[in-house]
Amino acid sequence: MEQVKKLLKDSAAVRFTVLFMISILMFGTYWFQDGLGPLKGLFENQLGFTSSQFGMLISSTTWANLALMIIVGGMALDRWGIRKTGMILAVIATIGAFVVALGSRGMFGTSKKDMLVSMVIGRILYGIGLETTCVLISRTIVKWFKGKELAFAMGLNLLVGRLGSFCAISFGLDIAGGNISVALITAASIILFGTLLFLAYFIFDIKLDKQMAAGAVASDEDQFKFSDLFKLITDHSFIFISLLCVAFYSAVFPFLQYAPDLLVNKFGFTFTMPAFPGMSLWEKLLSGSFWSAFFHNGPKVSGLIPLGTMVFTPIFGKFVDKKGRAASIMILGSVLLIYAHITLSVLNSVFLGYTGLFALGIAFSLVPAAMWPSVAKIVAENRLGTAYATMFTIQNYGLMTFYWGIGKVLDMVNPAVVNQIQTTRNELIAQGLSLSDVSTRMEEMRMTGEIAPYNYTIPILMLVVLGVISIFLALLLKRADKRQNYGLELPSNH
Repeated sequence: MEQVKKLLKDSAAVRFTVLFMISILMFGTYWFQDGLGPLKGLFENQLGFTSSQFGMLISSTTWANLALMIIVGGMALDRWGIRKTGMILAVIATIGAFVVALGSRGMFGTSKKDMLVSMVIGRILYGIGLETTCVLISRTIVKWFKGKELAFAMGLNLLVGRLGSFCAISFGLDIAGGNISVALITAASIILFGTLLFLAYFIFDIKLDKQMAAGAVASDEDQFKFSDLFKLITDHSFIFISLLCVAFYSAVFPFLQYAPDLLVNKFGFTFTMPAFPGMSLWEKLLSGSFWSAFFHNGPKVSGLIPLGTMVFTPIFGKFVDKKGRAASIMILGSVLLIYAHITLSVLNSVFLGYTGLFALGIAFSLVPAAMWPSVAKIVAENRLGTAYATMFTIQNYGLMTFYWGIGKVLDMVNPAVVNQIQTTRNELIAQGLSLSDVSTRMEEMRMTGEIAPYNYTIPILMLVVLGVISIFLALLLKRADKRQNYGLELPSNH
């Protein structure tokens, strides 16, 4: 017992300092991942991208991972450890982010094709680092918090990540100032800062490993064997929670990329906020006109989804730590998911749309707070890298399908709108307008109805099906847990 008390991770102050340091990288990767959503209009107006091409760009994050790159990274994590694997992955994500940003500036060619190709290549590199870095961070949190505040710690980590999403969605267009590359370079620079802070964390990791070695504390770090992967993918509980991960996140992450554009086109929201000249910050916050404009702004309202998860995910994580009920919580989250997408697809009430966004935010808090700690109950700690990597790999197939699929279906059901946007853009460019002026003029034409809005009903209605599948899988998981006795319905210390 004396040896255990000397471990660095037994200090709550050190544990949560470590959590902060590794979560900043999560903040940056989430910012960059979700930062394209509010820029969709600029991609159309300035670069001439269609919704299908935009969908291709955001889906390219998943492409390398469809070839099992995350599993390779997870195996590397289990074999090489946090430091060596983390250094490689974080650097790859940073390089990829800057390639995207520079590609948007025309550094690798100024034609639409050149820009799209270079940005896709950058997103592929970024995606390799992004997903496996999420695995790495989850594995690191387990190392420091297992048997303590694990669900709460994972909830806080998600809080920081969602803060990155909130900032990107809510303020990305403001940061851009009409220039896509400014927003992307800002996001890439945040990833670079997170990478440097993650490398600084190695000081704590080295010291903890030395303490564990000196105290002969079991670290369970025997070598990875491929037979372990086979055992993993034949475990019923692991299969169900992995498929639930695919269905649930495919209904959330792709939606977030299109949410600002959906709110503008479906409910007549705006992309930009009025300037309110002469008003101080406090005057704006006390002004009814400011809040009226805020709650009718697509990016700002969409940003409230990850903002809500910042509040609720740690709370739900704390509940799971103390009370359990993880499988039941995943069922509830799936029900809320269905309600959210019904209100945002077939119904046309702005009020119900707000309630749908709120329900989506709650679901987005409930399910992750229950899902990720549950994996640590199903899988041995020294195989968590491979387990999380396998889940993220399977998840990427769903994300790729719906990132690109929503954009493709959007173009298919709105051919007249696509043609009108392309024709109007070409006419404005022929008049000698700059790309920034073209973007401004086209947004004005959208607001006045000169450019018809997209109809998002069918693309979002597809996501309702994923909610139904999520409920079914959560029920199967709950039944499997009763047979296999992993204790998913029990508190974290059981």
